[in-house]
Amino acid sequence: MNKKLLQRYFFFLLGLSINSFGIAFITKSAMGTSQISSIPYVLSLQFDNISFGMTTFIMNMIYIILQIVILKKDFSPIQFMQIPVNILFSVLVDVGMWALSWFSPEILPTRIFSLMIGCIILAFGITIEVAPNVIMVPGEGIVKAISQSKKKDFGKIKVEFDITLIVIASILSFIFFHKLNGVGIGTIVSAVTVGKLVSLINHHVTLVHKIHRLAVNQLN
Repeated sequence: MNKKLLQRYFFFLLGLSINSFGIAFITKSAMGTSQISSIPYVLSLQFDNISFGMTTFIMNMIYIILQIVILKKDFSPIQFMQIPVNILFSVLVDVGMWALSWFSPEILPTRIFSLMIGCIILAFGITIEVAPNVIMVPGEGIVKAISQSKKKDFGKIKVEFDITLIVIASILSFIFFHKLNGVGIGTIVSAVTVGKLVSLINHHVTLVHKIHRLAVNQLN
């Protein structure tokens, strides 16, 4: 493995690590978690003996299996690397929650601050993770698989997919707790703002441009 490829994987893993803390900050706002984490978080609240990271791992494995079912022979063998990535990311989610275990904002301004900081961190992490153009994480891989099979725009499928996750998480929340728990205004804010923040970071952060050029130069 050459130096440039190692650098690309380094930035990919760095992005994953940053993502975990973004999710933790959003979750700690007690206003709901990110849309991609909404179902795992609701499940972790219901089943005390299973951590947020573990439910994230299970959900992502379902996404990987669905990709294989949808794409069949078009599922690239390199995408099996999503499995170790899933293990690492799930561990990092628990690490992020543990690292912020001391942080329990109670007043609304602090909770809003936690939510917004989390959205910014998550957007930055996603940007760093995507720029090296190596492996797709399961949550994006399933969206790409659906868009590829339906021949529809990735962005449109992503919006539909995120809305579906929020709806399912809300239904589970009402079934388990008879109210919204783990899903809230923060989930909606995350869904609406993170994508826009990713676009801003892509356009204005020099580091992202350098990582992207690194990937382009090696692939060419």
